[in-house]
Amino acid sequence: MHRTHTCGELRLEDLNKKVILAGWVQRVRNKGGLIWVDLRDRYGLTQLIFEEGEVAESLLKEAGALGREFVVQAEGTVIERAAKNDKIPTGDIEIKVHDLKVLNKAKVPPFIIEDDTDGGEDLRMKYRYLDLRRNVIREKLHLRHRMMQETRKYMDANHFMEVETPVLIKSTPEGARDFVVPSRIHSGEFYALPQSPQTFKQLLMVSGFDRYFQLVKCFRDEDLRADRQPEFTQIDCEMSFVEQEDILEIFEGLIGHLFRTVKGLELESVARMTYADAMRLYGNDKPDLRFDMRIFELTDLTRGKGFNVFDSAELVAGICAGGAAEYSRKQLDALTDWVKRPQIGAKGLVYVKCNADGSFKSSVDKFYSHEDLKSWADKAGAQAGDLLLILSGDTNATRKQLSELRLKMGEDLGLRDRSVYKALWVLDFPLLEWDEETSRFHAMHHPFTSPKKEDLPLLDTDPGKVRANAYDLVINGVEIGGGSIRIHDRATQQLMFRHLGFTEAEAQSQFGFLMEAFEYGAPPHGGIAFGFDRLCAIFGGSDSIRDYIAFPKNNAGRDVMINSPSGISAEQLEELSLAIQERNEQK
Repeated sequence: MHRTHTCGELRLEDLNKKVILAGWVQRVRNKGGLIWVDLRDRYGLTQLIFEEGEVAESLLKEAGALGREFVVQAEGTVIERAAKNDKIPTGDIEIKVHDLKVLNKAKVPPFIIEDDTDGGEDLRMKYRYLDLRRNVIREKLHLRHRMMQETRKYMDANHFMEVETPVLIKSTPEGARDFVVPSRIHSGEFYALPQSPQTFKQLLMVSGFDRYFQLVKCFRDEDLRADRQPEFTQIDCEMSFVEQEDILEIFEGLIGHLFRTVKGLELESVARMTYADAMRLYGNDKPDLRFDMRIFELTDLTRGKGFNVFDSAELVAGICAGGAAEYSRKQLDALTDWVKRPQIGAKGLVYVKCNADGSFKSSVDKFYSHEDLKSWADKAGAQAGDLLLILSGDTNATRKQLSELRLKMGEDLGLRDRSVYKALWVLDFPLLEWDEETSRFHAMHHPFTSPKKEDLPLLDTDPGKVRANAYDLVINGVEIGGGSIRIHDRATQQLMFRHLGFTEAEAQSQFGFLMEAFEYGAPPHGGIAFGFDRLCAIFGGSDSIRDYIAFPKNNAGRDVMINSPSGISAEQLEELSLAIQERNEQK
């Protein structure tokens, strides 16, 4: 065999054992008559020692010729290490080598394969198979592995069945853009890769599989960010004969189980908040509750004082940054420049310092009296030493701007502690949202989401006010899961399609199979899907999901290691009936 032990398991109790280790050379320290080699595998690192007079001259020479990342096999005896290393588990021992075999030589790697590497992200993505040898990356993938196993344990214990759904499906017009796959057999027709298994899991409920889950690959052709990839993994779930409360309870249990078994933490009870309150108090539908700093509204208190910026605004509102009254003019000017950036879009920033002596210093002192500013501070719940930061404009835009400013201040003031986890259910989302570009309503979640029964009459009179039986789970300001109670009868589903602008023929063409299934005894059902990559990143304390995916794409959606996407041959294009189409388009 190539090894009797791994490079991470030998300890003092193994002294004098004859062992065989195999792995990669991390580094070589050559002192002439004494050579140490750090040997690494997935499990850890063990030091090998070659000493002149104790080993053959040829073996000493061979050890001295080893290079970084050579794959070697070493046979020897476990001895106690003279200079112990308390930073690694094997630091009390080393291997006195009496036989060494080079299993494979290696070129000098393009970057140092250590935790603190000198390789930039693009270089490491090109040589991802080398990057994966680093401890920090391996540990993140091990975290992902543990979360997968614990998810399956919890779901199995709660009687969920894991069922695989198709990867080659039908393209649908709602949601993000599909990745499409041309069919060779059916000329001119295309499959789509699934954005989610939504319709299939609903069909499983019709089939009587009352508790389904799947760790499933999904695909969306959309702009990429640190927390998005063109292909990603979901914990996809569906349940029959349930109401919203049943789903919240079972999946609070899942998240609590993962924190307990993977992080060793007991998650606090999950707070709940309506979508309307989240937007009003935090400016977005995924508020970070690790710190307070809620939005307060001042519109009525600022009118009629001659300050036209506030007088003409639909909303005047702000946040209170605790203990920040000591901010200098330079810092406040920098904040003003920050909110004026195109990404934020504010026209300016008003500040009020709540001084320790009870006075106020403001950028609008000439328009507002001490009493006015005090009323603002009272509305904000401010204390001496706090700083009010105020924006104004259209209601929706101002709330979004304050949300970004709140997150920035939370970061600047050290309030977004990565060791603290605050979970939140956001409930009662709007069923529909208006899209200016298409001049019609779109489903905020998807067209299978059930409206609240009491709001059904509003579909004909005020569709924008209809609330959905929908819910999102947010942790530390990141949406990690979302779902809804589904429509389970044909009439309501047809009504929903009609309000989304589908003609009867379009609805039948796209989703006729689902509506027909509803006529064969569909149970009430609902579900949720968690972004598994995001969940791993949160557990690992990262903003980016890439290091939790073995072979991720870059920001341009490319795999620079295998150079994908890439062109295909003319023969393949011809087989897929794409070459003729391409030539016709060129004409």
